[in-house]
Amino acid sequence: MKTKILDLTGKEKASINLPKCFGEIVREDIVYKVIETKKTEQPYAPSLMAGNQSSASGKIVHKRHCWKSQYGRGMSRIPRKTMSRRGTQFNWVGTTVPNTRGGRRAHPPRVEARINTLKINKKELELALISALSATTSEKWIKKKYNTLKDEKLKTELPLVVESKIVTLKAKELLAGLRKILGTELEKVAFKEKKVRCGKGKSRGRKYKSNAGLLLVVGNDEKLKTGMFDVSQVKTLNVADLAQGGVGRLTVYTEKAIRDLEEKFK
Repeated sequence: MKTKILDLTGKEKASINLPKCFGEIVREDIVYKVIETKKTEQPYAPSLMAGNQSSASGKIVHKRHCWKSQYGRGMSRIPRKTMSRRGTQFNWVGTTVPNTRGGRRAHPPRVEARINTLKINKKELELALISALSATTSEKWIKKKYNTLKDEKLKTELPLVVESKIVTLKAKELLAGLRKILGTELEKVAFKEKKVRCGKGKSRGRKYKSNAGLLLVVGNDEKLKTGMFDVSQVKTLNVADLAQGGVGRLTVYTEKAIRDLEEKFK
C-alpha cells in the first residue's frame, strides 16, 4: 500500500510504502474499551475530621435528674456542643451528625472509590492502537467523526504524509503550508477553535468549549511546539491521541514518522 509524500505547497514530492498497521480492520469496540480503561480522575474527599472538630465531645446524658442532661427540656436527641453556660443552664447547638448545621456530610465521596482500577491486556492495547491508526486512513471513519464533513467529497488522498521539513518552519509558514496540504474541506476541522458555550453551562464553570483540531505525528527525533493543533511523537503516540471522542481523527504524518511506525510495528 503506497501513498504520496506532499511538499509544503501540497504537491506530490515522492511516494512511500505504508506500514501494515494502516491496512488493518478497525476494531472500534476494542478502541473504546482501552479509552475507558485509561481514563483518569483526580481523587478527592473531605477531611476525615470535617464537621467533627468542635471543642466539646457532643455527647449529652439522657437521664433524669442529672446535671447537664437534656431530659425534660423538649430537645431532640442529637449530639450537641456547648456555646455558652450560666450555672447549670447551657446554650447548646446541634453538631457532628449530617442533619445539623456544620455537621458531617451524609455520604461524602471516598478516595478509593474514585481511583480507576481497570486493566487492559497488552495485545488488546496494541490492537486498539493499530485500529486507531488504520481509521486515520479511511474517509468513511473521518466523515463519521466530523459532522461538518458528512456531505463533503474529500479531494485530498488519505493518509496525509508531508515531508519532514515541516517541523523546521516558523508559525506563519507552517500555517500557510498546512492550509495548502489540507485543502478547503479538511481545513474546517483542522485547527483549534475556542468559543462560548450555549446554554446554562456558561454559569457552571464551563463557559468555553473547544474542538480537538488535527493531530500531527512526528518522528522520534523530531520536535515541534505549537498551540494551533496537537503534536505527538511516534514513541509517545497512544489511543487517546488518535481516537478521543471517536476513531478517525484528522491526522497528518511526517515522512520520518511513517518510517518510525514501520519500525515499531514490524
